[in-house]
Amino acid sequence: MTDDADRGDAQATLLRLWRRSERPTRGRPSVLDVDSVVAAAVALADREGVANVTLANVAKDLSVTKMSLYRHIGSKPELLELMADFAVGDPPQVEPTGDWRAELTALAEANREVLMRHPWLVELPLSGPPAGPHAVAWMDAILRTLRGTGLDWGTKGGVLVLVSGYVRLACAQAIQLAEGRKGSGLSQAQAEQAYGKGLAELIDPERFPDAVGFLTSLGAPEQAEDPEFAFGLDVLLNGVAALIDAH
Repeated sequence: MTDDADRGDAQATLLRLWRRSERPTRGRPSVLDVDSVVAAAVALADREGVANVTLANVAKDLSVTKMSLYRHIGSKPELLELMADFAVGDPPQVEPTGDWRAELTALAEANREVLMRHPWLVELPLSGPPAGPHAVAWMDAILRTLRGTGLDWGTKGGVLVLVSGYVRLACAQAIQLAEGRKGSGLSQAQAEQAYGKGLAELIDPERFPDAVGFLTSLGAPEQAEDPEFAFGLDVLLNGVAALIDAH
């Protein structure tokens, strides 16, 4: 019975993700629909953090009762899935040039912009593979960049998971570091410079020579925004290039 109920809940969520669940009703039209509920929840998460997204708080923002939301949203976990797909939106239109690396880089950078604009997205648990229309659009766009590489579907899927996972992890780290700097007034580069200088003065250069060398190098002038992201993505794509060359 539980398995059947879980499958039913998953199917209901899938229908709502694709906006196939709502039917016209007789009488006065409802002031709510899935889109309006989800948009209000996303605005609340952007404003106050995802921890404050409850059905009661969303209902309050919409000036309706909590019970009225259940006509459009099955549960809070379902609401979070709908919010995630709504917030990521559609990927940008990347001009097909035949340069898979440039196209994939553009999509990864665009994905990073979305996650940094909605930092609560990286806090949500991963409940499964892409299921909503926007998430599937990103999946399709990334796979399309690999169309002419000669990679098989399994390998393309692995690249999709690897790139998406890297972007999510890098954003989560950047967001946490920004939280840690709150109140200091320092940029990430300034914080790294202060960290490197302070720690280098404390540790023994004979015992940790390479660590001291690295720490003292952190005083370099600030470069492009989040150079670590670009570096990590470049290294990752070097691995993808090796896979393509092997084929």
